[in-house]
Amino acid sequence: MSSDVILRKSGGNTGTPPVDDGRQPLWRSLARWEAGLVLVLIGVLIFGATESATFTDPSTVFYLGINTGYIAIMALPMTLIVMTGEIDLSVASMLGLSGATVGYLWHHGWGIWPAFLVALAVGFVGGALNGLLVARFGLPSIAVTIGTLTLFRGLAEVLLGSLTIPTIGDRLFPNWFADVGANSIPGTQLSWSMLFFIVLAVVFGVVLHVTPLGRSMIAIGLQPEAAQFAGIRVNRIKFWLFVLSGVMSAFAGILLTIQNQSVSYTAGTGLELNVVAIVLFGGVSIFGGRGTILGVVLSVAIVGSLQMALTQMNVSADKQNIVTGVLLLISVIVPNAGAALRRIQERTQRRTKPSTKPSTKLQSQRSIPKEGQPS
Repeated sequence: MSSDVILRKSGGNTGTPPVDDGRQPLWRSLARWEAGLVLVLIGVLIFGATESATFTDPSTVFYLGINTGYIAIMALPMTLIVMTGEIDLSVASMLGLSGATVGYLWHHGWGIWPAFLVALAVGFVGGALNGLLVARFGLPSIAVTIGTLTLFRGLAEVLLGSLTIPTIGDRLFPNWFADVGANSIPGTQLSWSMLFFIVLAVVFGVVLHVTPLGRSMIAIGLQPEAAQFAGIRVNRIKFWLFVLSGVMSAFAGILLTIQNQSVSYTAGTGLELNVVAIVLFGGVSIFGGRGTILGVVLSVAIVGSLQMALTQMNVSADKQNIVTGVLLLISVIVPNAGAALRRIQERTQRRTKPSTKPSTKLQSQRSIPKEGQPS
């Protein structure tokens, strides 16, 4: 049975109830979470323009891409992983390990492009490790990726120690690093990392919302057992999604290295929460099976614009982390608030609904024959 069939009739003859594929008509989607995100984005833009004198400068778009582009790139494979009901908390540590690999190899005589390829290979291996433990051995992804989060960060520290490259030695990164990291794309205000994100967001959107593979991922998130019975290769899809996440995180680490023109093993520490916040605030259900790439793109714009406005207002990074925590809470509470209210209403109705059965007293009176009547 194909993935199209499971979205219409889950489980075939197994008695599993039909499931919704999570894909709604465009007008209905826009009338719900994505429409709310558009309103929030407008509010954030108004707030930034009102509170910061430099927020409306064209250069704000460039710096927003510099600060957010590599995080947004990691959010795309995270979206697909969460859609299948899993999570990858090791993305930021893989970003740091990738940058550490590039710096270490470069300062030990490697060419910059071979160093990039090795960093991507490290991302592949790290993602494969996550995928193997989750898909093959059935371990919970949150526990696995917390473990590899620490593992990858530890490996980065082993490579670099307390050193920050290129402050050691006399071999500096290529000059074109400065051009790519400090300058926008000619004729635009876009950073290179934001351009990569836009292109990748289109590709991921097509895969998730148009192809059978995307429909299979939605089916896995909704009912993994039914998806398995329908012939969808659940474990294989999950494995390759974790590999994709590792490679994309390594690519983000390379971009961050180019932008900063230096690396240290602490690069990207704590960014996994930003990635998760963007994905969940974009409307992707933490339980899997629901969400859109459009929502994630809007979430990137909201989070990036809000952080830019707060930075220009000289708000400290610690206080900005509070905003990230609030967004995480909102993204988990609000989508489930409607279901909770409906359950409360149903319970209230059941309690207040008058009983249709006659009372015990009436039944006993009707069962006793009157005097003079036959029993």
